[in-house]
Amino acid sequence: MTTVAKATNPVVDAAIAKCADISTLPEVTAKIIELVETPSSTARDMHEVIKTDPALAARMLKVVNSPFYGLPGQIASVDRAIILLGLSAVKNIAIAASISRMFTGQEVGGGFTAKDLWKHSVAVGVAGRLIASKIGHAGARDEVFLAGLIHDLGILVERQAHPDKLAEVVERCISSGEGFLAMENSIIGANHQEFGDAVATKWKFPRSVRAVVGHHHETERLAAELREFGDIINIADILCCEQKIGFHLTRSGETLSDEVLDSVDLTRDQFPELIDELDSELSAAEDSLSPSGG
Repeated sequence: MTTVAKATNPVVDAAIAKCADISTLPEVTAKIIELVETPSSTARDMHEVIKTDPALAARMLKVVNSPFYGLPGQIASVDRAIILLGLSAVKNIAIAASISRMFTGQEVGGGFTAKDLWKHSVAVGVAGRLIASKIGHAGARDEVFLAGLIHDLGILVERQAHPDKLAEVVERCISSGEGFLAMENSIIGANHQEFGDAVATKWKFPRSVRAVVGHHHETERLAAELREFGDIINIADILCCEQKIGFHLTRSGETLSDEVLDSVDLTRDQFPELIDELDSELSAAEDSLSPSGG
């Protein structure tokens, strides 16, 4: 099975064109993504790029030395941080630093703010990272964290391109209890999966991350080799919405099926421990990755 191709939606195209500051990554972050996707890239190559952006270097050292990564001792240099963390983790930090600036400003609707969106996004990244470790895929934690961090990126596009319509979606979901995706499609003419997929494609993210951003509500549409990755984010997203962490309306009323849990070899008995770990790790991640954090 292959990932279902989506027809071009003029509503999405118009929104992406309107949101230049979202659809265009800072040059240094784009270079970092390109480096990570190039097999021959080295830690030295990464250091050469990062040293051109002192603010990013400072943010990276703050994250590296935070409880979120739990490394022994203090890491004082960028090159040492790159060697210890690896290129993929450095990419995540760069992207987090780039996108965190977007999660500020006006309300989303229903009393929710952009900060609530950020809190939920970080939570899904952290929860996905924990799930990946629990099911024996610790090596994929960095990519899972990135996918979780940007899974609802499309809501930022909606907030900028269609703020009034997004507020209406939120208010009507709160009052009626109807599904978020269906309400988006009805009021905006597209949903946050489509907007997010368009941005992730424009940013040239890896295929696996783009696929999850574009299908995290409907992972059955993913190619077989991407299904488990998508299900991890799907589970993390529903879990964080059940716990009402940040902006939790996108999966309101949804419950995790045994079929989805079985697909990643996760059991309900593991949930209490997972929620406890999420509570503690989320605090550390927020402190180091938050928009106001450096």
